[in-house]
Amino acid sequence: MAGGLVKYRHLSRNSSARQALLRGLVTSLVAHEHIQTTYAKAKEAQRLAEKLITYAKRDNEETRRKAQAILYTPHDLLPKLFGELRQRYTERPGGYTRVLRTEPRNTYDQAPSAILELVDGPRDARFMMTAKAVAFDKDSGKRHTELTMKNVAKVTRYRKDGKTAFDDMVASFRGLKTRGEGKKGKKAVEKDAAA
Repeated sequence: MAGGLVKYRHLSRNSSARQALLRGLVTSLVAHEHIQTTYAKAKEAQRLAEKLITYAKRDNEETRRKAQAILYTPHDLLPKLFGELRQRYTERPGGYTRVLRTEPRNTYDQAPSAILELVDGPRDARFMMTAKAVAFDKDSGKRHTELTMKNVAKVTRYRKDGKTAFDDMVASFRGLKTRGEGKKGKKAVEKDAAA
């Protein structure tokens, strides 16, 4: 019987090319903790990355071999995967990665672009965006919205020393003009600074 539901995205590649692409994306994700690619590739790489971190949390000989088969540079990245990342996600039951949609990078094909990142890492984009929103609300004297408070709870829940790190990030954003600063030209900003 032909047809049926597609269980995964084919990404316009045959099986071996698709597996090589996903292995490369996941290897870069473990190395840099943050990659930018198309949305479809990010969603497929997310599945493999979640599986890889689950292997690291189990930490036995079988899971080490499976993780070694996925990564392109296992000798460089296995210590990080089974050390730092395993410690970071011991309490988290799942959801180790996040896909954030971004504007298309390429102006020619307008492919939907996305960022794939490890959560609770040093380059966590949602953590920074939430801290920026809280700092803006405090600077302008507004009350925090329900969505902002929900995001604060999410980004600090499993992060080690999450509340203090979040407060430090908010303090670093306080006083910065983060919205509407691009409306003036360079000469107008220099003129205001001179006055």
